[in-house]
Amino acid sequence: MKQNKTIALLGLVSCALLMSTGANAQSLYPDNKTKQWSTSSWYIGAGIGQSRASIDDQRLIRSLMDNGASSVQFSMDERDTAYKLYLGKQLNENFALEGGYFNLGKSNFSALTNPGSLHGQVGLQGANLDLIGRVHFTERFSILANIGMHYTEAKTYFSGDRLYAITNPNSTERKLNGKVGLGLEYQLTQALALRGQVERYRVNNRIQNRGDVDFYSIGLVYKLGQPAPERSIPYVAPTPAPMPEPLVITETRPAAPVVAAPVPVSEKINFSAEALFDFDQSIVKQDGKNALDQMLDSLKNMNTEVMVTVGHTDSIGNDEYNQALSIRRAEAVKAYLISRGIAADRVYTEGKGEAQPIADNTSNEGRAKNRRVIVEVVGSRR
Repeated sequence: MKQNKTIALLGLVSCALLMSTGANAQSLYPDNKTKQWSTSSWYIGAGIGQSRASIDDQRLIRSLMDNGASSVQFSMDERDTAYKLYLGKQLNENFALEGGYFNLGKSNFSALTNPGSLHGQVGLQGANLDLIGRVHFTERFSILANIGMHYTEAKTYFSGDRLYAITNPNSTERKLNGKVGLGLEYQLTQALALRGQVERYRVNNRIQNRGDVDFYSIGLVYKLGQPAPERSIPYVAPTPAPMPEPLVITETRPAAPVVAAPVPVSEKINFSAEALFDFDQSIVKQDGKNALDQMLDSLKNMNTEVMVTVGHTDSIGNDEYNQALSIRRAEAVKAYLISRGIAADRVYTEGKGEAQPIADNTSNEGRAKNRRVIVEVVGSRR
């Protein structure tokens, strides 16, 4: 398994080197736009390598001896394949913030005692947040230093017939600790870089007992959102226009007549309700349609902007009924005007019910005058 991961790592490095072929011949950042993006971009990265733990074998031997073992033969495997994934934000040319996930692999030990044996294993994984400092030696080559915190989960497993020497044979510990590191980074292209790092993680677990784990890694870093390069457009001098021929005026033409501007007008046309509708109805009858057609014919020389149809009733009946009837009749007139080609968004309706009489409601003649529909037209005469 470790060999396969190593081969995969070498493959990634080879691909990165191939992608960088020919890139060294010119500047990485030929314009200000690209340079500004490089010092403020988000980036992602991944690294793989080897972890090296520090198992406190003397503490474990003393624990076994204190619990009846007369001799202890101790062996350890403190190295394993480790990897990390991270997301970063470049704050400026020299500083960045990185957060990510890491897996430091597993450490093992075996203790052969007289009598019995004890075996242990611890696996480490967690998340980290680092501040990255960078010093550039060249445009492509820089040295890195990082300091930060990590929250690590340590899972420890013990087996064997000497488990009574261990308080808790299977435990999980989660602790927040510090970490530091140094590294080198080489910019293969504007967006892709090769990074090597050495980092030290302070950990808590049953085997290391506040030991340190070192992580040696190599990986790739890719900057996101690469802008298109600026292109300079060559200046082409305009071709001078040919000089016009001299204009010779042989006759004087009369000035064009001045056309008067349209005069804005507002007209109100009053229709008797009996002329438009049958008694207590809101459907425009044929005589009413003819009357509305005559009105529209009279408006042919007007640029109509707004029409408002307002319905009115007499005082017979209650207020709510008369209000609803006036609105229905105003809407019926609007519907007919729209059917004759008036734009719907230019016609508005109102219902006044019996609220605005123009005659006395105590006589039949006065009530007939109050039952009406007014069409107000706002526009300009041509």
